Amino acid sequence: MDMFDLSGRVAIVTGGNSGIGLSMAKGLAKAGADVAIWARDTRKSASAVSELDKLGGGRVAAFACDVAEEATIEAAMKATLDAFGRVDTAFANAGRSGAGSRIPDITAEGWDATMAVNTRGAALTYKHVSRHMIERAESGDPGGKLIVTSSDQSIMGVNKSSDYAASKAAVNGLTRGAAFELARYGITANALLFGFYETPLTAAANPKFGEWIAKRVPLGRFGDHAGLEGLAVFFASPHSDYITGQSLPVDGGLCIS
Repeated sequence: MDMFDLSGRVAIVTGGNSGIGLSMAKGLAKAGADVAIWARDTRKSASAVSELDKLGGGRVAAFACDVAEEATIEAAMKATLDAFGRVDTAFANAGRSGAGSRIPDITAEGWDATMAVNTRGAALTYKHVSRHMIERAESGDPGGKLIVTSSDQSIMGVNKSSDYAASKAAVNGLTRGAAFELARYGITANALLFGFYETPLTAAANPKFGEWIAKRVPLGRFGDHAGLEGLAVFFASPHSDYITGQSLPVDGGLCIS
C-alpha cells in the first residue's frame, strides 16, 4: 500500500504554472491527486498542464486567476468545483517580489502592490476555499488542508525588502488565526517558510543576493525542486493531519545561520 496515495483528492495550487508552485503540483499529480492550477499567464498554464499530464497521475486543469482580484478567485473556485466536485487542499503559493525599496523610499503604491498579492491574495484564497470546506464538514465530510508559501524573510532581516518581509510575516499570522478558527471543521493551516530556490522571482534578483545567501546556508546549497514534490504530498496527505498553525522553515538551515 502506498502511504502517500492522494487518489481521489483535489488540490489547488495558486501560481502553480512555474517555480515552487509547479514543483509542488508535480508531486501532487504523481501521487494521484487531481490538480487545479490557478494563475494569470494562460500560456504558461497550458504548458504546465501539458507537462503534468505526461506524469500519468491525477487529472489536471488550469483556471485563469489573479489573486489580487477577488472576482477571479471566486470564478476559479467555481470552475474548480465544476471540474472536480470538491477541494481537499489549497496551496496559496502565488506571490510577487517586493518593490526593492529602502525604508526611507517606501511608496504607498509599491507597498500595496506587494500586500495585494502576497497577503490579501492568500487570505481571499482561503476565504473561498474554506467556505467550501466548512460546507462539506457541516454535511458530514470534515477536513481540509490550507498551506501558504511564506519566506525566511518573514523572520529575518534583508536589505530593501521590508514590504516583502512584512507581507510574508502577515501570512504567518494568517496561518495561526486560520488554524485556530478552522480546527473545529478538521481543517489545518500551515505556512512553509522557503529559503532560496531558483525560480523566476529569484532569477530577477541581484546575483549578489544569491551569492550572499549561498554562503549563509549551513547545508551549502540552494533548495532542490525535487524535494518540494514530496513536501507538498506530505502536507496534502493524512500524515500531516496533526500539524497545524505552524510556520516551518524549509531553508537548509538559513534562518539559524
